[in-house]
Amino acid sequence: MARQSMQKCRDCGAHSLHTTCPKCGGTAFAAAPMKWSPEDTRADLRRKLEGVDQKGWSDSLPDLSSEEEE
Repeated sequence: MARQSMQKCRDCGAHSLHTTCPKCGGTAFAAAPMKWSPEDTRADLRRKLEGVDQKGWSDSLPDLSSEEEE
């Protein structure tokens, strides 16, 4: 089961509680982003896990191509 209960199919757009769509059998993903709180007590652990404090981390982030900016 995914971290978030409500899932949305990539192919047909149907909602379900499973990671595979019951209508078409396609792959489902989280219907909405996970909740975020400024009082998140575990944020420092998540930053360590992602390596945010390491040098060069920002270089690994995706950027917009020139086609998308126009």
